[in-house]
Amino acid sequence: QGYAPLLVYRLHPLADSPPNMAPKKKVEEEVMGPWMLGRFSKALKVGLVGMPNVGKSTLYNSLSKSHHSKTANVPFCTIDPSETRAFVEDPRFDWLVALEKPKSEVKAFLTVVDIAGLISGASKGEGLGNAFLSHIQAVDGIIHVMRAFEDDDVIHAEDTVDPVRDINTICNELRIKDISYMQSRKEMHKKQQSAARTKSPAHLKAWEVELECMEKILAWLEEGKDVKNGMSHWTTKDVEFLNDYGLLTAKPTMFAVNMNHRDYCRKKNKFLKPIYDWVQANAPGSAIIPYCGAYEEELQDMETDKEREDRLKEDATTSAMNKMISTAFGMVHLINFFTSGPDEVRAWTIRKGYKAPQAAGCIHTDFEKGFIMAEVMAFNDLKELGSEGAVKAAGKYRQEGKNYEVQDGDVIFFKFNVGKGK
Repeated sequence: QGYAPLLVYRLHPLADSPPNMAPKKKVEEEVMGPWMLGRFSKALKVGLVGMPNVGKSTLYNSLSKSHHSKTANVPFCTIDPSETRAFVEDPRFDWLVALEKPKSEVKAFLTVVDIAGLISGASKGEGLGNAFLSHIQAVDGIIHVMRAFEDDDVIHAEDTVDPVRDINTICNELRIKDISYMQSRKEMHKKQQSAARTKSPAHLKAWEVELECMEKILAWLEEGKDVKNGMSHWTTKDVEFLNDYGLLTAKPTMFAVNMNHRDYCRKKNKFLKPIYDWVQANAPGSAIIPYCGAYEEELQDMETDKEREDRLKEDATTSAMNKMISTAFGMVHLINFFTSGPDEVRAWTIRKGYKAPQAAGCIHTDFEKGFIMAEVMAFNDLKELGSEGAVKAAGKYRQEGKNYEVQDGDVIFFKFNVGKGK
């Protein structure tokens, strides 16, 4: 029979000195955010949502640095959602690459979905309504793309440019769809009352608790409020049900404001103040990122980084794409940890709150099943001290067990038992 071998997942040899056990830390309780109202998944996605012809496909092309989404000046030029990986620029990753000079480098990425334009009446099937709403249901966070430029050559679904009217239209459609879904769900639930009563008093009680939650959610939506804006209103039990329902207005959001080149460079635009006021009133805490779609596309089309840098310097501005990607990354509560060595430097993307075994499972499911320990260095310690050996000598190289919550920027080596992974 024999014992299963102990396998150490690491990308460079152990230094001699033993790791120290981590000191116990005080745990600060985190404030619940809309990111809690979703799938606790390893493959989160964000969707670009907006009216037709506001610049979603142009933004998508810039985020993916490729041109796979059809860009045309007609409503509904995207019908099936396109999907791409937007790579996250991270100076920590670049530093590790410079340190290790590895054979392979793998950056972190965010999956972005280009969802077709929504119009008034989408919840009743107008335009290509129902298909669009189901595409939105499949993402974990929403980037609302808003048009804040006037151009007679680019038609608008409502004939005039008014980003606040557009965002109201979209949010109303999402809310109407949520109300309709919750009403159907409630009707189905009511039919299960007698079965729950027959089973046991405990089943009946559970049925009543869910009915009460459904009525609470419906009342909130019917008051014209989005589910994500009621985080202080929802109990832990409500959050469990909301995660199951997957409502459209529960998804965390951010706002990408598409301006013309002149307004973007001077950071002024007549639509910005009304958009800001609307977001504060209707989606407090959500990020607003101004950008210029045509300019970003022009930058991506340049052949060299030098050309891009010269153009940005000439215009005294910066590209908004990195900020857009990193903000979306944080919006759905994603963080990175790193594995680093001469063979490979890699950024792994996980949901904030993952314990060490779950993080190990992102590398391979066997790592989670046979998890023994994680050997951890904080990136800042490694950068400050310069090498793994120096981190160990300073007593900052730690062994962590299965209850350790992985922190953003951890450099980790996992030990696991091969036999348990089978």
